Amino acid sequence: MNNKTKNTLLILLRWFLAAVFIFAALGKIADPATFAEQIDRYRLLPWPAVAAAAVVLPWLELLCGLLLIRGRCIQGASLWLIVLNGVFIVAIASAIVRGLDIDCGCFSLQGQTSRVSLQRIAEDVFFLVIALLIFRQARPAETE
Repeated sequence: MNNKTKNTLLILLRWFLAAVFIFAALGKIADPATFAEQIDRYRLLPWPAVAAAAVVLPWLELLCGLLLIRGRCIQGASLWLIVLNGVFIVAIASAIVRGLDIDCGCFSLQGQTSRVSLQRIAEDVFFLVIALLIFRQARPAETE
C-alpha cells in the first residue's frame, strides 16, 4: 500500500472512530442522570464514582472525537480511546458473566437501548483495534 493510500485510510479511520465517539457522547452529555443509572446497573462502582464517571466519560469521549477529527493530539486521543474501550470490554464481559440483563450505556439516547452482549464486546474490540492502529501510525508532529 502506498503512503497516500495509507494516509487516506488512516484519516478515514480517524473520522469514523471520531464520529462513533462524538455520537455516543452527545446523548450521555444531554442526559447524565440516565447515563449514571446505566453505569450503576453494572454494580462495579460506588455511587460517587458512578456520578463522576457519568459526567467525565462523555466529555472525554467528545474531546477525543474532536481531537481525532482536527488531527490534533492523535496519539493521546487514540490512547484514551484504547483505555476506554478496554474498560468497556471488561465491564460488559463482567455483566454477562454475572448474568446481568442491562443496557450497556453505549449510546444513551432516549428510546434507544443496547443490551450487554457478545456483539457489544465485538464492537468495542473493533473500536479498540482501530484506535490502536491510529495510535501506532500517528506521526510525532501529530501528538502535540
